[in-house]
Amino acid sequence: MRVVCAPDSFKESMTAAEAAAAMARGVRRALARAVADLDVRTVPMADGGEGTTEAVVDARGGRLVPARVRDALGRPAVGVLGLVDDLAVIEVASAVGLGVIAPADRDPLRASSHGVGDLVRAALDAGVARLLVGLGGSATNDGGAGMVAALGGVLRDATGRAVPASPDHLAGVAALDLSGLDPRLADVEITLACDVTNRLLGPSGATAVFGPQKGVRAGDVALLDAALATWADALEAATGRAVRTLPGSGAAGGLGAAFLALGAARRPGVEVVAEAVGLAAAVAGADLVLTGEGAIDEQTLAGKTPAGVAALALRHGVPVLAFAGRVGPGADLLLERGVARVVGITPDGTPPAVALREGPGNLERAVAAALADRA
Repeated sequence: MRVVCAPDSFKESMTAAEAAAAMARGVRRALARAVADLDVRTVPMADGGEGTTEAVVDARGGRLVPARVRDALGRPAVGVLGLVDDLAVIEVASAVGLGVIAPADRDPLRASSHGVGDLVRAALDAGVARLLVGLGGSATNDGGAGMVAALGGVLRDATGRAVPASPDHLAGVAALDLSGLDPRLADVEITLACDVTNRLLGPSGATAVFGPQKGVRAGDVALLDAALATWADALEAATGRAVRTLPGSGAAGGLGAAFLALGAARRPGVEVVAEAVGLAAAVAGADLVLTGEGAIDEQTLAGKTPAGVAALALRHGVPVLAFAGRVGPGADLLLERGVARVVGITPDGTPPAVALREGPGNLERAVAAALADRA
């Protein structure tokens, strides 16, 4: 009997690898004595967001490499690069993540994606042929201008003078000079793991939808959107690629647009990660798949790991159990997508801090209880 444990992280409680290990312990606790041929496989998962680098590295036997970067405010920081054979995996949030900027310090008019360029350059220095980029969680709204500048692009005004690559200067950009762009980019295949389909501009664009959580004030939305439009003019003219209307161009404060202009391809995050970690091979021929993450609710169907794992398992005719620290409204929609049961792991009345601390044990017990009838 083969059981595949393929969860995402339970944020602030367990990494995906830790959650998969807890699930595996629960499976063995319930079935080891009754099932002689028990085969438990752990495949930590992610959906292109936080944990993507670790999931791919853990599954493929790669390594994590620190890289010197600048955070969104230009301060020295350390990002993480995942290396697996000829593939490098990076997460935008590792360099310019919103989570490392205190709310009082968030400054979307000056926040830069330069640190993402630092990560990309580190990947190029490692000699990779492919780059997998997890988009999401950025503190920036510069359309990727900072990243392009970090890789050798020069923003110029109407007189030809260089312009700083920050949102408060984008309105003055008349052209983008790519003569100094790192030539190694031309030889690297770039894939964006991204479920965001928002375009760069307008009421459903990067600034209007995601800007407020980064500190963009209501009165600055139109100003920043207009600046991004000016930047898009220069970016498209320099690269010959019309990207502002492409799905995902508004992801990560417009970093999607810059990557797409540089020739990247966007794919649903969970699909990219599933392919990178070999999930299909593990699921094919399995008897049961376990998945989960910190919360399962109506948003889970929008490209989250449990929904993606369930879709893959359904194609192979394998039943799925999903586990979550919190089961919210809309979780039952997964029952229509190949999930047999959605199981909450947190005992009623548990204080949040305790639930996070005791997550691994709760997950192990919940899995063992759910599989007790199979023993």
